[in-house]
Amino acid sequence: MTELLSIILAAGEGTRMKSATPKVLHPVGGLPVVSHVLRTAQAAGSRLAVVVGPKHEAVEAAVSRWAPDVHISRQVERLGTAHAVQQARTAFETAAGHVLVLYADTPLVTTATVAGIVSRLDEGADMVVVGFRPADPTGYGRLITRDGQVRAIREHRDASEDERRIGLCNSGIIGFRGDTLRAVIDRIGNSNAKGEYYLTDAVELASADGRRIDYVEADADELIGVDDRTKLAQAEATFQRFRRAEFMQNGVSLKDPNSVWFSWDTEIGRDVTIFPNVVFGPGVKVADNVEIRAFCDIEDVVIGEGASIGPFARIRGGAELGPNVHLGNFVEVKKSKIGAGTKAGHLSYLGDAEIGEKTNIGAGTITCNYDGVNKDKTVIGSNVFIGSNASLVAPVTIGDGAYTASGSVITDDVPADAVAFGRARQENKPGYAPKLREKALAKKAAKGK
Repeated sequence: MTELLSIILAAGEGTRMKSATPKVLHPVGGLPVVSHVLRTAQAAGSRLAVVVGPKHEAVEAAVSRWAPDVHISRQVERLGTAHAVQQARTAFETAAGHVLVLYADTPLVTTATVAGIVSRLDEGADMVVVGFRPADPTGYGRLITRDGQVRAIREHRDASEDERRIGLCNSGIIGFRGDTLRAVIDRIGNSNAKGEYYLTDAVELASADGRRIDYVEADADELIGVDDRTKLAQAEATFQRFRRAEFMQNGVSLKDPNSVWFSWDTEIGRDVTIFPNVVFGPGVKVADNVEIRAFCDIEDVVIGEGASIGPFARIRGGAELGPNVHLGNFVEVKKSKIGAGTKAGHLSYLGDAEIGEKTNIGAGTITCNYDGVNKDKTVIGSNVFIGSNASLVAPVTIGDGAYTASGSVITDDVPADAVAFGRARQENKPGYAPKLREKALAKKAAKGK
C-alpha cells in the first residue's frame, strides 16, 4: 500500500463567522468541522499534518486530542494556499508516497473521493485535482482541461469570459505524488489579482514539466466550505440528509426523516422506528427493534433491544437502558442504569440510579440525587413497585420485590419484599371545607378593594 500523507489547511481566521470560536471548531453533526476532515483522512490510512494560524492554540489542542500523532505547523503570514502547504515542509519533504491537500473547513468530503484520488495516483497520475459542478459557478476557480487532463486552474477573478463559462470548478483539493509536490511547490509565484501564492498554480507548472494531471469529479454537496453561519447551516443540513439516507438504507424507519437529527457517531440497529422530532446528540447506540417516539432528546446513552422510548423523553449522561425497557412521556434519565423490562411510564426523573429488572416506576417519581453539593446514588432492585409521586432521597437502597406507597418520601433503605410508607397520616375534619372557602372569598374580596 502506497504511503499517504494528508496536509490539512486550517489557518483561516474565519472572520465571516463573527465568532470567538475558530471556524474549524464549529460543529457539524456534533463534531468540529476539522475533526470530520481528520476522520476522513484517517479512514484512508493517512498520516496527518495540519497547518494552523497564529494564536490558534484551541485548534491545535482539538486536533491533537483527535490525532495525537499529528504533525502541526503554523502559517504566521497568510500568503495563500501554496504558502500554507510550504509550512508543512518537514512533513512532506521525505514523503515517499502520495500527498493529499485537504481543507479543514470542508467537513463533508467522503472517503470515496479520497480513494478516487489515491487510485488515480496509483495508476500513474502525477497530480489529481478534485472538481465539481455547482449550480452557480460564480466565484469558483475553473478547471481548464484538454484531452482528459487538467492544463490549468483559473481563479474566477483572473479568468476570461470564455473560461468563466466553464461549469467544472475547482474544489481546492489536490493529490500529488510526493516528488511532484516537491518539484513545483517552491516555483509557485504570486502574479495574480490578490498577490497570493495559489496552490492551484502547481497545475500549470506540472503540465509544463510534462507531468500527467488527472481530475476526479465529486458531488457539489460534499464540497461545501464552511466560511460563515449560512454555510455552516448548509453543511449541517447536508450532513443530516446524508445520515438519514444511510440509516434508512440500513433498515431504520424514519416517520418524518427531515425532522430527525443525528450526531456524527450515532449507531442504530435494524428494525428501529423513529418518530418525528427526535434529536440524537453524541454517544448514542441503539440496538435492534427499538421504538423512539416523537420529541425525544437522546445523548450519551446505550439503548437495549426492544426498548420503547417517549414521547417527550430526555435520556443523557451515560445512561444504559436494558432490553425491553419502557420510558414514557416526560421521563428524564441521567447517568442511570435500568434493567431489562423495567417501566417508567410518566413524568419521572431518574438520576444517578441503578434499577433492576421488571421494576415499575410510578408517575411523578423522583430520585432526589443532589443535596446542593454532592450527588448520591439510588439503588432499586428487581420486581420493585414504586408508587406514584414518590421521592427517593439518595443515598438509598430499595430491595428486590419491595413496594413503596404512593406519595411517599423514602429516606431510609427498604428491605426486600417490604412495603414502605413515607407520608404523613391523613386527618379528616368534617364540615370544615365551607369555612375554608369563606376565608378564601373574604381574602379575594379584600384584595379587590
